[in-house]
Amino acid sequence: MGSGFATPVPGSPQLRAKSPFLSPHSIPSLTTTPTVHFSSPLGDNAVTPFQFGVRDIPGFYVVIPAGGAGTRLWPLSREEHPKFLLDLTLKGRSLIQATWDRLLPLSSPLRTTVVAGPGHVKSIREQLPDLLPHNLICEPGPKDSMAAIGLAAAVLAKRDPNAVIGSFAADHMISGDDAFLSAVAEAVEVAKKDYLVTIGIAPSHPSTGFGYIRLGNKLGIKEAPNARLVSSFKEKPDARTAAAYIGTGNYRWNAGMFVTKATVLMDLLKDYKPDLHDGLQKIAAVWDDEALRQAALNDIWPGLEKIPIDNAVAEPAAAEGKVAVVPATFGWDDVGDFSSLADLLPAESNQPRVLGDSCLVLTEQVAGGIVVPGSGRLIACLGVDDLVIVDMPDTLLVTTRARSQEVKRLVKKARDAGWKQLL
Repeated sequence: MGSGFATPVPGSPQLRAKSPFLSPHSIPSLTTTPTVHFSSPLGDNAVTPFQFGVRDIPGFYVVIPAGGAGTRLWPLSREEHPKFLLDLTLKGRSLIQATWDRLLPLSSPLRTTVVAGPGHVKSIREQLPDLLPHNLICEPGPKDSMAAIGLAAAVLAKRDPNAVIGSFAADHMISGDDAFLSAVAEAVEVAKKDYLVTIGIAPSHPSTGFGYIRLGNKLGIKEAPNARLVSSFKEKPDARTAAAYIGTGNYRWNAGMFVTKATVLMDLLKDYKPDLHDGLQKIAAVWDDEALRQAALNDIWPGLEKIPIDNAVAEPAAAEGKVAVVPATFGWDDVGDFSSLADLLPAESNQPRVLGDSCLVLTEQVAGGIVVPGSGRLIACLGVDDLVIVDMPDTLLVTTRARSQEVKRLVKKARDAGWKQLL
């Protein structure tokens, strides 16, 4: 029997075509289209179509932070092979490849940068052969999104003082590329007015898994008819609060997408986190000299504050009226757990979703849930609903969809119990 898909490197000849682990070669795509959360304009905040002609936006630089271990998708996602390297829709492209494909029309390879840790550089180079070597920024260790995006901003500001950068996570799913590109183009117009700009997703349901953005007054920018001030950012709410947010029509999901001038971002960082700003500027100053760069990284990086960009600059800047939002109408999902992954996969009515070879899954009176037959073994289910079963060659996970957000607790427990090699 074949070994199914294995966790190590993409490219093993034993991998099945219908595997979330990609080989460097092309994989036949499936004809089914996954569903993503489709948004709908809420309240009186309908979105005006934003027209932009040529796709390429001069002076716009894409930054793709490729970090995070995706612990809620363990054991499918591992530290050495996290979710952005996986093909989670079985379309033959990993999440980071899909992100690259989506953004490339705006910036071309010349102005597309990826920030990643040393353990993922080789796989990223394999999956993105058109990524230019000087546009792959390697951070020595994880310091959360502010340090990663800030380092890219500091380096790009040195290369082009007028650069407008857009930061888009490597591991999110988006449907409706035209609406997405329009929203980004509109955000660039707002960023030219010296705002930090985020893109707000119209919520399709009262999610407790995402942060929210409270819409403020319209900005009245002719080139960006939908742009508003951000009144405030809200942390992940409980179910009742999320429902109340949606009821007002004045809230959007915070997808962590930011567009701004590189120099504006560094100025905000200087105001709110001066030590982090100074450290990144010192590293960027010697970035083009490999020996000096490595010495600076070794000396400065370990001492940098570990903090998300939202807490470091977005929230305090919003309180001072310096953050704008472009409400958007594309579908978006951060594929944050197995429950949201199940929603992205096709399925027969009242059957579990299958990520992998469906011939390896037999069910009788089973509704909902998701099964990942990753070991090559047959998985047989009888009379169990809404289960999450992830069967890898070295690890088996069984939980329920309702508790899939809590998988990261198991990861911590496995680490504490000495199973680090399986993480």
